[in-house]
Amino acid sequence: IFALHAVTGEGKLQVEIACLRYTAPRLTGKGKELSRLGGGIGTRGPGESKLESDRRHLRRRIAALEEELAEMERTRRTQRAARDKKSIKNAAIVGYTNSGKSTLLNHLTAAGILAENKLFATLDPTTRLLTTENGVEVLLTDTVGFIDRLPHHLVKAFKSTLDELKYADIIIHLTDGSECVEEIQRKAAVTDSLIEELCGEDKPILRVYNKMDNADSAQFVPAGVIEISAKTGMGIGEFIAKLEETVRGGRRRV
Repeated sequence: IFALHAVTGEGKLQVEIACLRYTAPRLTGKGKELSRLGGGIGTRGPGESKLESDRRHLRRRIAALEEELAEMERTRRTQRAARDKKSIKNAAIVGYTNSGKSTLLNHLTAAGILAENKLFATLDPTTRLLTTENGVEVLLTDTVGFIDRLPHHLVKAFKSTLDELKYADIIIHLTDGSECVEEIQRKAAVTDSLIEELCGEDKPILRVYNKMDNADSAQFVPAGVIEISAKTGMGIGEFIAKLEETVRGGRRRV
């Protein structure tokens, strides 16, 4: 799934690193097909030698890919610094995979990015400028979706994508509101724990239930949660008003 949906060079590097990290500890010999260790001192069979060379190759490849990724991260930091100089707030749209983050960004900014009803349709962060009718400017960033019990080595491989969360000024926590209450609570808890782990600091969080056009009319919605449908545009006005209020928070006109 990851390999199919990675589009940018950075996304493809992240996927390859994740694949190699998964493969490396699972390399084994092929039993009787490859010869065993020899009995004499200092001898060894070619099977063992091939296994060792494969492992060395994987380590070298991972190191080379990580260096390329580090270079891309330096470029991203430069771009981020340029954005910071303009004093425009950055809001990261985060949530469980398939909660409608890309659809929301497309609706607000006509970003034109892939938005499909499938797991991990987004693997590369996309940032677009939103200028509201009241003249408020905010940068919106679509991020990779979270998932419960995602292996730690995969999280590490996607660190540069998830870094958008770390540097965001505002977090938009998007949840699929059309599911049952238990699923909503479980997925929201997964996202909250990862936000806490990745951000490491207090940031304003807008809690939004998406896909409310498909939700049960008797669905319980906690206080303070904004109800929208990124597909139909329902509740988007209220969401933008709340976003404007959050962006203006802490600022005063001089």
